[in-house]
Amino acid sequence: MSAERSDSRDEHECHRVLWRSRRGMLELDLLLVEFARERYPQLPASQREAYRQLLDAEDALIWEWLQRRVTPPSTLTSVVASIIAFNAENGSK
Repeated sequence: MSAERSDSRDEHECHRVLWRSRRGMLELDLLLVEFARERYPQLPASQREAYRQLLDAEDALIWEWLQRRVTPPSTLTSVVASIIAFNAENGSK
């Protein structure tokens, strides 16, 4: 696969993830959209996969994980911690 085609595929993936990060819950939008925009492209492949898996979960459950009220599955622990750290660095709640 050419580098140009790979870049195009990565860009398409990032746009799709950004769109999916927009949730029905404003609080989640505030936590996820900027993370997806700013950090997702630089994540290692394993964390990108975990983030996409996280987006398959119900909003209420994602909210519980990000509020540290419920422990996420081990496959999502690292990416949840990354989202929490990103938002702490950027002044979000």
